[in-house]
Amino acid sequence: MLEQIKQIKHNFEQQFKEVKTLSEIQVLKKEYLGKDSPLITILKSMRDADEQTKQEIGKQANLLLVEIANQLNELGETLNNEILNEQLKGERIDVSLPGMNLKFGSKHPLNLVIDEISQIFTEIGFEMVDGTEVEQDEFNFQKLNLPKDHPARDMQDTFYLDEESVLRTHCTNMTSRLLTKLANQRTDNQNLAAISYGNVYRRDDDDATHSHQFMQIDGFAVGEKISFANLKWVLRHMVKRLFNEKVNIRLRPSFFPFTEPSVEVDISCFKCAGVGCGLCKSSGWIEILGAGMINQQVMELNGLDPNKVTGLAFGIGIERIAMLKFGINNIRLFYENNVEFLTQFPFYGK
Repeated sequence: MLEQIKQIKHNFEQQFKEVKTLSEIQVLKKEYLGKDSPLITILKSMRDADEQTKQEIGKQANLLLVEIANQLNELGETLNNEILNEQLKGERIDVSLPGMNLKFGSKHPLNLVIDEISQIFTEIGFEMVDGTEVEQDEFNFQKLNLPKDHPARDMQDTFYLDEESVLRTHCTNMTSRLLTKLANQRTDNQNLAAISYGNVYRRDDDDATHSHQFMQIDGFAVGEKISFANLKWVLRHMVKRLFNEKVNIRLRPSFFPFTEPSVEVDISCFKCAGVGCGLCKSSGWIEILGAGMINQQVMELNGLDPNKVTGLAFGIGIERIAMLKFGINNIRLFYENNVEFLTQFPFYGK
């Protein structure tokens, strides 16, 4: 058996010299260390041998098993390290290369305008609210003095979802909701000032200055002794903050079912200082919004007593303001997600 062990050792050494890969190591492990390997077979055959033979042959066989296992494991570790080093060479990062030019996001120009107007009005005590874009006909029209079949509804060609539900045509729907809520509180304190904002929808042909979906900010204030003079102050304060201190306002008589008296508000052209240019179409004035005193019938329809409280209201097209402030001549730019266009605005106001 000792001769067999020596022969096994000789055969292993000859084969071991030729090993070049991890798979060849696995073949040798199975051949010389597996359960059917010659050394294991010799050890199994020792069961019936005498004690001296077991000690001598068993010792030599076990020593060779350990030696073979160590040599195969060491070679396997060496080959693994060589493979890893080759992978590292291929995946090595050149830290001297210039870094990636990461682009930071920016606020959408419409959000910039919303934030600025919100800041202006929260400073003077207005609450900021948003509301549902799917609205009941009652709050979108009827409680704003626009009963069914009223001809003024044609001014706001509407998307109807069913007989009683619409996509809101203006943010003034929140005015009627808040006025109704105020009336239902049945308290002596009926002072409230709020700004509502969001998307509105009208059947319109999309072009450079019109869209079937756009954004509005509507504001109102109700309370005792609110007058047209308060409205003028609020409007003047807003436009001076939005554009510049030298801007003046001009009020022209107009008609809105939910305000009486109603006015269209113009501002003196901030580009040419009222002299006349392409922006103001040589008139010196730019129309920006509609406003007025809340109609007494609107007060009554929403449960308030017009003899006790009065109110002012105004509506602003956010795209209109953004186009003026940023010199944009096509409303579609706001909705096309053109990255080159949007990245012009990250440092606005700094």
